[in-house]
Amino acid sequence: MTFVPALHSEWLKIRTLRSLLGTLLALFAATTAFSALASADPADPAETGEGSGSGFDPLFTALSGVMPGQIAAIAFGAMAVSAEFRSGALRLSLAAVPRRGRWFAAKLTAVAVPVLAVGPVTALASLVVARAGLGEAADGLTVAQQARGVAGCGIYLTLMALLAAGLAALLRSGVGALSLLIPFILVVSFVIGDAAGGAVAYLPDRAGQVALHASYEGPLGPWSGLAVTALWTAAVILAGGWRLRHRDA
Repeated sequence: MTFVPALHSEWLKIRTLRSLLGTLLALFAATTAFSALASADPADPAETGEGSGSGFDPLFTALSGVMPGQIAAIAFGAMAVSAEFRSGALRLSLAAVPRRGRWFAAKLTAVAVPVLAVGPVTALASLVVARAGLGEAADGLTVAQQARGVAGCGIYLTLMALLAAGLAALLRSGVGALSLLIPFILVVSFVIGDAAGGAVAYLPDRAGQVALHASYEGPLGPWSGLAVTALWTAAVILAGGWRLRHRDA
C-alpha cells in the first residue's frame, strides 16, 4: 500500500473513534473557556511565573487557555497511536502496510493534520473572546503580533500532539505517555523553571510557548522557540519509530 491509501486508512480510524474526536472538541472548548476566564480577571504574568518578560502581556493572557487546553491535544496524539497496541490492531495495520516507516508516517500525518486545522481556529476564537474581556488592555496588540500568536499556537499544539504520539509509540502505551507528559507540563516544568534559571527556556513546552507572547526576553524568540520544540518532537518520534521497527507487533 502506498502512502496516500495508508493515510486515508489511518484518518478513517481516527474519524470513527468518538473519543478522539471528543478530544479535539475538548481542545477548542477548554482553551476558549480558560482564555475567557483569564481575560475577565487578568493577572500579571511576571507574578504567576508564566511570562517571558516583565509586565502585563495581553497576548499571552488572551491565549493562556492553551496551557490547560494542550492536555487535550496531547491526549489526542497519545490515544491515536496507543489504540494500535490493543487487541492486535497493530498486526492488522502492518499486514495492510508492511513497511513500518510508511505506516508510522501515515499515522503521524493523520494526527498532525486535524490538530493543525483545529489549533489556529481555537487560538483565533480564544483571542476574540479574550479581547472582549480585556477591553482597552488589549488595544496595544498589533495585527502582526496577533497573527503570529494564532499561527504559533496552532504549530505549538500540533508539535505537542506529535510529541505525545511519538512517546506513545516509544512506550507502546498511551497511559504511559500521558503519565509522563501531563505531570511534566503542569508541575515539573514550573518547578524546574524556578530552580534551573535560563535552562528552562529549552524545555519543549516553555520553548514553544514563547510564540504566545507579545513581547519576550531570553535566548529564544517565537520561531526559534518553536524550532526547539520541533527538535524535541523529532527526537521522540525517531525513538518511537526505532522501537516500532525493532519490536514485534
